[in-house]
Amino acid sequence: MENKTILIVDDTSSNIDILVELLDETYDVIPALDGEFALEVAKEDRPDLILLDIMMPDMDGFEVCSRLKADENTKDIPVIFITANTDEESIENAYDIGGTDYVTKPFRPKELLSRVKKELQIQDMVNKLKLLASTDPMTKLFNRRYFTDVSQSLLELAKRNESMLSVIMIDIDKFKNINDTYGHKVGDDVIIALALLLQEHARKSDLISRWGGEEFIALLPHTDIKGAFAIAQRIREDVQNQSIKLDDNQELKFTISIGVSTIDNKLDKNMEASVKKADDALYRAKEGGRNQVCINK
Repeated sequence: MENKTILIVDDTSSNIDILVELLDETYDVIPALDGEFALEVAKEDRPDLILLDIMMPDMDGFEVCSRLKADENTKDIPVIFITANTDEESIENAYDIGGTDYVTKPFRPKELLSRVKKELQIQDMVNKLKLLASTDPMTKLFNRRYFTDVSQSLLELAKRNESMLSVIMIDIDKFKNINDTYGHKVGDDVIIALALLLQEHARKSDLISRWGGEEFIALLPHTDIKGAFAIAQRIREDVQNQSIKLDDNQELKFTISIGVSTIDNKLDKNMEASVKKADDALYRAKEGGRNQVCINK
């Protein structure tokens, strides 16, 4: 398991040296002597925790924390303030702007280590809950809710950059017959096999999700209709050529139908319209005999 990374922000080198010596054996530590550099490091390296001094020249810790919390890339990084300020106003302000804890100088090493460990454990729990909330438990792909939340942001980004964005919708052909003939366990195996194949075909930038039941959806950034069609055809062919092994050593083959659409940056104001176009194309693929790819520009 990789070590957690802690960013230490303090304008006094001796303070940083003390904290590095204390934390270095357990964590990966990044020192920063000023707020601007700390913000750059936080955005680029995404540390797991930030230890932040309040009293610094040019930009104090309160301003650093405020800017961290205002940035989508860094807003979820927990911040523990370490400062000699013990007045109620400073403590209240630290929590109000997003700090998760407050340690006064001179700090007690064991207390600081305990608070750091506790905060990192909390973050691990939060991240696990986020993963559970965004992931389909059977396939380990993103779920429909996550796709809906993230896809709109990707659409807006594509509009700003005037870049291509395509959608493919995938449905397992005659899935009810599979369940009725072989049972739901085999049906689940078919869904999982398709999910694994989709992951194999996915690029880092693609967003693949289970849409519901035996349906899947993929959002392909920087991909025009021709490219999306080619990807869909490769997926369909690979599914057609693979098989699921049954308990009696027999093999089950299945096929999929796919609808493909591309997003019009001028006309499509939200993802609902784009998804509907792909869904309409999927319907035509089903009506046209299944095991095929249909396009809806």
